[in-house]
Amino acid sequence: MMAIFSSEAVTPGHPDKLCDRISDAILDACLEQDPKSRVACEVMATRDTLLIGGEITTSADVDLENVARKVIENTGYKDKWEYSPEVLTRVSRQSPDIAMGTNASLGLDQGAGDQGLMFGYATNTPDALHPAHSLAVKLARGLYDLHLRFPDLYGPDGKTQVSMNDDGEVTTIVASLLHSPEIPPNDIETAILRAFQGVSHLSPTSKVLINPSGRFTIGGPAADTGLTGRKIIADTYGGAARHGGGAFSGKDASKVDRSAAYLARSIARDLVANDVMNTCEIQLAYAIGKPEPVSFSVSGDGDIQAATERYKDFDFRPAATIERFGLTKPIFEKTAMFGHFVDNFPWESELEGL
Repeated sequence: MMAIFSSEAVTPGHPDKLCDRISDAILDACLEQDPKSRVACEVMATRDTLLIGGEITTSADVDLENVARKVIENTGYKDKWEYSPEVLTRVSRQSPDIAMGTNASLGLDQGAGDQGLMFGYATNTPDALHPAHSLAVKLARGLYDLHLRFPDLYGPDGKTQVSMNDDGEVTTIVASLLHSPEIPPNDIETAILRAFQGVSHLSPTSKVLINPSGRFTIGGPAADTGLTGRKIIADTYGGAARHGGGAFSGKDASKVDRSAAYLARSIARDLVANDVMNTCEIQLAYAIGKPEPVSFSVSGDGDIQAATERYKDFDFRPAATIERFGLTKPIFEKTAMFGHFVDNFPWESELEGL
């Protein structure tokens, strides 16, 4: 029996993604005024309340509620799909015990913001991701584009799922998109299939399940509570590789959950691009307050010894990663839209300084 692998993606209006976007928009707003900001911001969105919590230490003057409301509107929750919650803020300063080891004044010897393990993955495909995940992201973009073109008919909340066999053929596509109750189901199906035109890997036996529950007229935080960091698999490799467990959004780059995961992805891409590995998974691990990783390992299909040798003298310190990718700049809200390893982010380009 041929193996089938499934992967999913979500649109920027999914309630968890909305929270990711708000968290990263707050981070960006802080970094824009103060590049040394320390931010660990979590958001929870319910039917009538949005809670902003966490630890922020910054000289920036940021109206957190205003940032949140702008993201809500820009995501598409306005007019017919309006979401106007009460916004509560419960934010304190970073613990001085953590700040002691991660202070930017330490320069390149700035320590990791926490202990933890991070994974990076790449494979020899055009975007270095598993084809099922790449397609799920492409379809999610198609759903969101449908919302942008017909905002009164289709809402910003949607999900896609792609199942693919070992031959690269799609066996099943699942797609759900928030829609107006007056649209006939056949019209919804026609519109979504049209948005998916040009999808490769389909075969005559491929199943396409659209809004399989029958209807999707209540969505976003009105239907499901959203939470920062709950889509870390869709954010990364769609289940094709392991994940260390630490979310990315709302965290400044001193938190290695984010910066080291970006570095690990960049290293994996480099090893695949240079034909050292065909598929590659990198693991890094750090101790809080210490700049050097406690471990670095390579696994996958390829020359693991050559891959390890290539990085034996590499600078893995968090401050070096922050400098390499420009992670004190306000570039993060976009990462919370369709994933952190798509588009032209700095860590998706060729790794320099080897």
